[in-house]
Amino acid sequence: MKKEIVITGIGVVAPNAIGRDHFLRALQEGVSGIDEIKAFDTKDYPVHRGGEVKGLETIDFGFELSAYLGRTARLALVAAHEAIAEAKLLAGSLDPKRIGVILGTTSGEAQAIETVDEAWALGKQEQLLPDIYADFSSNIVASSISSIFGFAGPTMMLANACSSGNFAISFGGEMIRQGEADIIIAGGCDAFSKVAFAGFGSVHAIAPEICQPFDRNRRGMMVSEGAGVVILEERHQAERRGAEIYATILGSGLGCDAFHLTAPDPEGMANVMRLALKDAGLASSEVGYINAHGTGTTINDASETDAIKRVFADHAYRIPVSSIKSMIGHTMGAASAIETIACCLALQHEFLPPTINYQEPDPQCDLDYVPNRARFQRVDVIMNNSFAFGGNNASLILGRS
Repeated sequence: MKKEIVITGIGVVAPNAIGRDHFLRALQEGVSGIDEIKAFDTKDYPVHRGGEVKGLETIDFGFELSAYLGRTARLALVAAHEAIAEAKLLAGSLDPKRIGVILGTTSGEAQAIETVDEAWALGKQEQLLPDIYADFSSNIVASSISSIFGFAGPTMMLANACSSGNFAISFGGEMIRQGEADIIIAGGCDAFSKVAFAGFGSVHAIAPEICQPFDRNRRGMMVSEGAGVVILEERHQAERRGAEIYATILGSGLGCDAFHLTAPDPEGMANVMRLALKDAGLASSEVGYINAHGTGTTINDASETDAIKRVFADHAYRIPVSSIKSMIGHTMGAASAIETIACCLALQHEFLPPTINYQEPDPQCDLDYVPNRARFQRVDVIMNNSFAFGGNNASLILGRS
């Protein structure tokens, strides 16, 4: 039998909350983190709203951060700090050479690149700190966590767009199963960037005011930022350490359908869901809730609904499906990692996060989307979907601990 991988710590930084307890409450109350953008002047853009993390600069770690650390690394560090503390990784006799870090991202330290580009364009490059150029390599994010906490195991960054978090968690679990590490700090992170904001705006994929996944009048996604980090380890080790177990990673399905750079393929989505069910050894009827990719774009939500029905057939109409992107927007490489944390909290506290801003049903999207209010009910098995550009798709299945 394969080793059972469990989650023993979680840390989250989202536009609507920082920290596990605040994030739990925000999910249960349907709190939106979408607001007017403050990071830069949006007067030349058609849209002026997004999901920015507030209060990041006020967090005290008890140690001083290096000046070169960019915003993506700081978001990841806040989440990792919480997860590491929860899992009590620094309190025991764990071998630091057996603790690794695997994080996913879309753009790495995009803000650093934008700062340098602007400085050179304005002839102000001499005012830049030399260390900022180190941020051009996204591996600095994961390496910073290893360096700050003294971990010497395998450390890497994955760049699979908005499915990066699920890929990192899946890879981390497999590294533990293969004996390459005892603990993996896994997740995803991305800071708010002009590149993402302008890029999605150029293809008219951003909603002007609110994100409305699966609603008939949905008009697009909301660009956001954040970080989600989970601690992965084998169940027997976690139990020996007396660690709290949030959830079990029952299975995962990874794939690239190579259908189109931006257009989703329902069959590609369905394929990774089937692979995850097969890996978990579960029938589709055993899934009690689906945390959807649910971006709020017309084609994505309709395609995901189609894919769910291909996999679950008639049972699809009995499974609650919701998108927390309605509350926090699309946090890019952090998205599926934050959503994994939402799944852990849903299992532990017996509730289903709502799809807020849901007003009018769409005939193409005809499932139960947990509209507007959290639903307090127990589920034992949750599927977490993430579908990225280029058809890089990933589905995780989590079970009650």
